[in-house]
This record gives sequence, structure tokens and C-alpha cells, in this order.
Amino acid sequence: MTATYRGYTFEQVARTIDHSILKPDHRYSDVENGAEVALKFNTASLCIRPMDVAKAAKLLAGSDVAVCTVIGFPHGSVTTATKVFETQDAIQNGATEVDMVLNISALLSGDFAFVEEDIRAVAEAAHSKGVSVKVIFETAFLNDDLVIKACQLTEAAGADYVKTSTGFASEGATLHNIQLMKATVGDRLKVKSSGGVRTLDQLIDFMDAGVSRSGSSATEAILAEFLEKAE
Repeated sequence: MTATYRGYTFEQVARTIDHSILKPDHRYSDVENGAEVALKFNTASLCIRPMDVAKAAKLLAGSDVAVCTVIGFPHGSVTTATKVFETQDAIQNGATEVDMVLNISALLSGDFAFVEEDIRAVAEAAHSKGVSVKVIFETAFLNDDLVIKACQLTEAAGADYVKTSTGFASEGATLHNIQLMKATVGDRLKVKSSGGVRTLDQLIDFMDAGVSRSGSSATEAILAEFLEKAE
């Protein structure tokens, strides 16, 4: 019998994780070690900085681990043209998923048309090459109404996922925001939690609430905890 914890198998938990190596002080060796972790546990993806995409693509070649990178990261305030170029460049270097930061300033300013068009431009550039798009909201800066609005704009723009956070703001993923996002997008879009996801029970709480992916740099600790607790 396959061991489970709270109704999930090891594989189900591991395939929810986007193993993340995104800090500015990460070295080349951290990217290499990150790829080893992602391959060892067969995580959903390895999420790395744009500068690391080509290396990651080589390290992950032939595996089921997707090559994920970030666009307009971490503030979302670069121009749309820059985001589109970043997306095209990342795909050319081997990215198969991109996580873009929406324009937080425009959202807070009520310029919803710009936010939607900014997302749409990246989604079209990515989808033309068969690459999926996750849109990062940075929920630490948003109230419930703006979280809902961001979900609606993301869906209208044609992206694939709504995502809570970059991990670089004052607060990361919360169960409240995940539930709110899931209630807004239903099964039409997928939901990704990110920012401060460090324990197994926290991750499974988010999975129970409807996330399909969860970014984490604590992959090894989370999966070691699974092996300790599973029955």
C-alpha cells in the first residue's frame, strides 16, 4: 500500500512544488544544487532567475521537471515591452513556464485596462510557443477587492494561473487569499501559492484549498517531513 499523509501521496505533494532558487545572492552552485533537488524528488518545476534558464534547461533535459522562470520580477514595474522581451528570451533559452508579476502600481492606481493588456501581451508571447503563464499578484499590497479584480483581469487576459506572491514582500501566501482566488477563478484557471511555504501541513492546507502548484525553497524539508509522518 502506498503511504499517504492527509490523503496525499509523496508524488502528489512533490508534483505540486515549484522548487525555487530566486534570491539575488544565490550562486551558480545553488542553481546546480536546486536542479539536483528537483530531479531527485521529481518536482513540478525548477523556478529560477532568467539568467539561469539556459543552465537549468541543460541540467533538467530529458526529465519531467519543467523549467520555470520569472518575468518583471519582483516588482512588476518594467514596461510591457520589456516583459514581452524577457518572456521571448526566456523561452528561447529553454523556459517552459513563466511566472510574471502584474503591474502592481497600475492595479493600485485603478488602471485596470493597462494591467489586463500587460498580462495579455505576455500571455500571447508565451502561448505562441506553448508556454504557460502564472500571474503573480503580490497580495501583501492588495485588499480583497483588488485580489478579486486581479483574478478577473488575469482570466480576461488569457493567462493560465493566478499566483499569490513573489516571496519578497512583507507577507507571502495566506489561506484566506488562496481561498478567495480559488472562489473567483473556479476551475477555469489554476492557483499557485508562493511566499513563505515552508512546512508540509501548510502546503497541504493550500492543496486542500485548491492550489495546483506551490513555490517553495524548502522542498527538501517539506518532503522529509512527509516521509516522517506518512502512514
